[in-house]
Amino acid sequence: MSDHIVIGRRFCGPPDSGNGGYACGLVAARVEGPAEVTLRLPPPLETALRVEGAGDGSVHVLDGDAVVAEGMPRSEELGLDVPDPVSVAAAARAATTSELHEHPEEHPFPTCFVCGPMRAPDDGLHILVGPVTGREVAADAWTPAADLGGSDGAVRPEFVWAALDCSGGVGSWLADPIGGNPFVLGRMAVTISGPVRVGAPHAVVGWRAGHDGRKVTAGSAMFTASGELVALARATWIQLA
Repeated sequence: MSDHIVIGRRFCGPPDSGNGGYACGLVAARVEGPAEVTLRLPPPLETALRVEGAGDGSVHVLDGDAVVAEGMPRSEELGLDVPDPVSVAAAARAATTSELHEHPEEHPFPTCFVCGPMRAPDDGLHILVGPVTGREVAADAWTPAADLGGSDGAVRPEFVWAALDCSGGVGSWLADPIGGNPFVLGRMAVTISGPVRVGAPHAVVGWRAGHDGRKVTAGSAMFTASGELVALARATWIQLA
């Protein structure tokens, strides 16, 4: 199998590369069943990236001869302790307390498609989690726009991956801030257990699941307004040297 992935400039994370979760979601779509995706290089924008499949069900995404990402099928559970749901109202309140809303100049990537506070109001996902009072998680409310969905009214998987990406990364940092250089996504695995409906309010929750040197393990989850878990992610974030 061979095809191509192109990440449009709209879907940036850092200004000159793709949002990690969005890129991982595009790669995961080329893997049969549940997938785990590892980013080897910052995903370039507006570039035809070649996708090559292997006999074991894995895929490699290449820019010329350089491996940008690898997608692997997985059979195991994510191994996360999922927190109790956060209500949509509580998630919306939590987001207003995020210091990155108050000081967007402190955001390492303020034009990120998912969490960038400097995106235009009608562009981007605008998911920027804030600490939930009395809990070791951060959350934001999200009502997906119609242009993110397919013909069945469900949000396309790559946007679910994107929403969970920044929520886990920012949420894990808020749980216990780590000084120094920014973190970027290195590896991500997602389980989508129910449809994420466009136009329906959801709570997106992130937390830290582990920390080892320059590596942070982040968990993130998406709940419906009734508290149903519809998506769960485990991600490894790497602090830039």
